[in-house]
Formats: sequence, structure tokens, C-alpha cells
Amino acid sequence: MKILIAPDSFKGSLTSVEASRVINQAILDMDPTIETVQIPMADGGEGTVAAVLWNQDGKQVSCRVHDPLGREIEAMYGWMEHEKTAIIEMAAASGLPLLDPAELDPQKASSYGTGELIKDALDKGAETIILGLGGSATVDAGSGLFQALGVRFLGADLNEISWIGGLLDRISAMDLSGLDRRLTAVRFIVAGDVTNPLLGKEGAIAVFGPQKGVGKDKLAFFEQGMRHFSELAAQETGRAMADAPGSGAAGGAGFLLRTILEVDFRSGLELMVELAGLEEQLEATDLILTAEGRIDGQTFFGKVPVGIGRIAKKQGVPVIAFAGSLGPGTEKLEEAGIGAVMPIAEGPLSLSDAMKNSGDLLYNATTRLMKILEIGRGI
Repeated sequence: MKILIAPDSFKGSLTSVEASRVINQAILDMDPTIETVQIPMADGGEGTVAAVLWNQDGKQVSCRVHDPLGREIEAMYGWMEHEKTAIIEMAAASGLPLLDPAELDPQKASSYGTGELIKDALDKGAETIILGLGGSATVDAGSGLFQALGVRFLGADLNEISWIGGLLDRISAMDLSGLDRRLTAVRFIVAGDVTNPLLGKEGAIAVFGPQKGVGKDKLAFFEQGMRHFSELAAQETGRAMADAPGSGAAGGAGFLLRTILEVDFRSGLELMVELAGLEEQLEATDLILTAEGRIDGQTFFGKVPVGIGRIAKKQGVPVIAFAGSLGPGTEKLEEAGIGAVMPIAEGPLSLSDAMKNSGDLLYNATTRLMKILEIGRGI
């Protein structure tokens, strides 16, 4: 029997690599004769670097950068020397995991540190940069990212604004003359699971602003700032990208990446499937085990379990998904190729306890599943 293990991360508790190892160990502890193949997955957010490096020959490198609030930190990104390729997560330098809930500050939070990571990769001679957009703590439309790469944003007095954060309404002009020229020679791939536009009810502020600290009473303020900036950027560059799919990703960073650079927007999942050669592995696979922290109706929109299910369904390979928790909308998962969903929680648990013990819970759930499969094979 061959089982392919392709989980996403359990955000805040297990990376996809850690989840894959836990599932694999539980299977082999039950039956060491089973052939397992581990392909940790990601959708462009937290864990993308680890997942890519698991499936490709590369290493992690560190760099001193600024976090969303301007504090110096050590951040990591992936580097594949032979291909001269950097894999960068926006979450590593500009992400929500870097801030305590009480520190969320959408007016101040900047994507500057992500630009510093990109600059470091350029200094290493990067010819391809893969940037995962998930998990940012920012609503600065990527202005900080491009400040680190040489773009100047000017106020009404035509003096440069040193740290913009979410106060995009202060910007009166953009000066692109200092943009790092090396970017024109780089293949830039943007990976994410978000197709939202920049503005409106499906946009960066309305959908993702609250998780970054934008209160209900401030939504209109930040939306107006984003609209002002999008109109200014279109005027300055001649490129109107506010409605382009993915422009609302990472607090609008997708918008400015599309506006200033020639970038290849890719589904994070599709990119991972391609890099890992997952479809080639399915030919002799009997079962796929995938996983995610929460499975609900949103799982249908670019998330790993449904993506894996749809690919497997075409080749007739059954899929079972582990979930930290379940929400509304799971009744349609079978249509997407997921035959069953197994929650890993053991009785009533607080979220903090579940996250703290997610490794043990996933191991135990995998063990239960293997016992069930063993019974089924014996009938």
C-alpha cells in the first residue's frame, strides 16, 4: 500500500512539514511495511519556504530586517543556489505571527521588511524570486516593500514620507526613478491563495482588514486611503490594477506588485503541486492524506485540501483530510474529491489547548484512521 501525505499547515501550531512528519510517523508506527511519500504543501502563506525546500534542493538563509512596526529582527528565506532562486514569505518579515494581538496597528504596520528580504536576494544574484503573499499584518498596499527597493513616496510638501504604514491618504506623488534596476532582469513569481480585488466589499480592507486590526469604525477611512492611493498609482504609472485578481492580497501588496513590476501571479497551491511533482506521484498511490487547521466553506477557495482532492479525483485516488476544526460548508467536500474529513480534537478542547497539543492530536487521529483502514482491509 502506498500513501501520499500532503498536508497544509495548522496555522500557529504546526507547519506543513511538521504535520507531514507526524502523520508519517503514526502510519509507520502502525505498519512499517506501508510505503509513504511526504509532500508538505502550502498556499503561499506561512510555511511556503519550508514546503518548497522540502521538495527542492535548497537551504534557509537569514537576514536582518524590520518587522511590521519597525523593530529589527532576524528573518529567514529560502535559497536555491543552483537555480539562483529565492523563496520569500511576506509573513517572515511583515506577518501577523510577528505581532501580539495587542500590537496590531494597521496605521503603522509596514511591509518594508519584505522589501529588505527581496533586496538581500538580489544581492545574492537571484534570477527568480518567488514571493508568497499570505499572512501579512499590513494594509499599506506594498508601499513599504517598494520603499526598501528604492521607490520614494512623497507627501503634499513633496518631501519623502519615511514610514507610511496604512496612512496611504498622505501620499501625493510617487518617484520610481530610484527603483532597484535589478528587478527588471528577475523573473518574479507571486504565489498566493487570494484572488480578491483591491477595493470594495471583496477588497483588501473589507475582507482582510479586521484580522489586521482595522476596527469597524475605521474601515471606511482605510478604504478611502486605499482608493486614493490606487488612483494615484494608476495616474503615475499608466497601469490601472485595482480590479486585477489578487490585487487585494497581503493588504494590497498584490496591487502594487502588479502596478510596478511584471509579475507572474500563480496559485500558491498550483505552484507547490508543480514544484513537488505531485501529479506524477499519484500513478501508484492508493490513498492521499491531507490536512488543514480549519476546514469549512472557505476551503473551496484555493485552499490545499480541496485542491488536492480535485487533482486526486481526476485520477481516481481517494482522499481523507484531517482538520483541527470543522465549520459550515463541509457537506460539499465529497464533490471536490475528499471522501472523508477527520477532526483531530479529542473531546471538548479550548483553542489554546488544541493548538498546544496539535502534534499529539494529529498523531492520535492518524493512528485511529489506520486502525479503521486495517479493519476495512480485513473485512
